[in-house]
Amino acid sequence: MAEPRRRVILVTDGDHIAQKVIEAVAKDLGGRCISLSAGNPTPLDGSQMVELIKMTPHDPVLVMFDDNGNYGRGKGEQAIEYLVKHPEIEVIGAIAVASNTRWVRGATVKYSIDNHGRLVEEAVDKDGYADVDLENRIYGDTVDVLNSFHIPNLIGIGDIGKMEGRDSLRKGSPITKKAVQWILERSKANGRDHGEAASHLGESGGKQNLSQ
Repeated sequence: MAEPRRRVILVTDGDHIAQKVIEAVAKDLGGRCISLSAGNPTPLDGSQMVELIKMTPHDPVLVMFDDNGNYGRGKGEQAIEYLVKHPEIEVIGAIAVASNTRWVRGATVKYSIDNHGRLVEEAVDKDGYADVDLENRIYGDTVDVLNSFHIPNLIGIGDIGKMEGRDSLRKGSPITKKAVQWILERSKANGRDHGEAASHLGESGGKQNLSQ
């Protein structure tokens, strides 16, 4: 009997602060984090990431990707493509992280978590502010590839661990945690159809406060 595919969440940020936050969030939510995937730019290729993912004792597994502002499809985006296409990996969602990068196409998102921890039907900027002028596009240096594939449960957030201090590790990184929780809830609610709508998760309204 074939082994079940490993459930993976993609995170398009890999700097030192993001690494510490993703490690902590994964631990808090009972997941795993591939710490070696952190770096500017991404230090591993896709095949190396897959081997590390397969070594983890359980999932979901959070993996970081970062192109460090480099023009074109960098190592981070190449690794994302490799994981998305790999037969042993099931990407259950992705967190598109906003930056000040403006020469990119950006990634279209239906939802974001703003810097107040609310689910909004807009894109957010680096500081986590929702902005209708962004036209539902997250601009970051490692996000262009996300719309090239059918990645379910794609959600935008501001700069991980920052957002004017509102996502700091000292505060428990509540915004990043809520983005991961949103992905987990949707993937669980919808099973193999995890890309479809789940009305009880706030998709019918413009904003929903996710604080518990």
